[in-house]
Amino acid sequence: MARSPRTPKDPEGRMPLKEHLLEFRNRLMIAAAAIIVGAIIGWIIYKPVTIGSWTYGGIYDQLTLPFTEYKKSNPDSVVTLNFGNATSAFTTQLGLSLFTGVILSSPVWLWQIWAFILPGLTKREKRISLGVFGTALPLFLAGCFFAYQTLPKALLILFGFTPDDNKSSNIQQASDYFTFITRFILAFGLAWLLPVFLVGLCAIGVLSGRTLKKSWRMAVLLIFIASAVITPTPDPFTMFLLAGPLCVLYFAAVGICLLIDRRRVERGEEPDWSDLPDDQASPLT
Repeated sequence: MARSPRTPKDPEGRMPLKEHLLEFRNRLMIAAAAIIVGAIIGWIIYKPVTIGSWTYGGIYDQLTLPFTEYKKSNPDSVVTLNFGNATSAFTTQLGLSLFTGVILSSPVWLWQIWAFILPGLTKREKRISLGVFGTALPLFLAGCFFAYQTLPKALLILFGFTPDDNKSSNIQQASDYFTFITRFILAFGLAWLLPVFLVGLCAIGVLSGRTLKKSWRMAVLLIFIASAVITPTPDPFTMFLLAGPLCVLYFAAVGICLLIDRRRVERGEEPDWSDLPDDQASPLT
């Protein structure tokens, strides 16, 4: 029986729409499978786990650590979580397991996103995108880790606003609390990807370091506005926790983009207009 002829591979990476959809489905299934595997691990380590002499306190204990620290410093206060119905404990464990799966599988689904767009890039853009991917993953995980490290102090400050009058208590619904926690951590992780996109856009010529440098005031304003929108609470403390590092990362990205601009000028890819004043038109070339 004769085999059907295979579709010749396009040297420019072009594929029919059907093949694009099939590849998208396959990569989506791989990413979903990785998240499910990570969620299974999250389900296992939801409670304390001991392997030999090593003991992990469990996701639940780690995320409720602010309650423990606040109770130690304020033994007379009432700060606790409330599981309001019969299914609340189960849905909480399921939600935190999925959240853990997203974090643990981030190398896989980030790679699937990058690999899906890879065939449509030029050789130079592929080299740039590889560097972008190699930077995006550590920054995402660093943002999540930073959020986790600052979370106890942030909640201690927020709990401190509870009136100490022997009449007030801070009893929270478990679902609301863990929704706040997971959004807080993911918001930091995704926001820390900002310099990656800026440098990537500069490397392919969409943005320039000089433009980013001139627009730093507007950028800082937009960072604070975006931080106020994406943080799950309206208090200014969490907004500053997110906006502060983002401003530092923005200026780091500006510095890298200026270096890219300088290298581009040295290679003769574009004229050097960096010394022109802002109100003077550049010459046509």
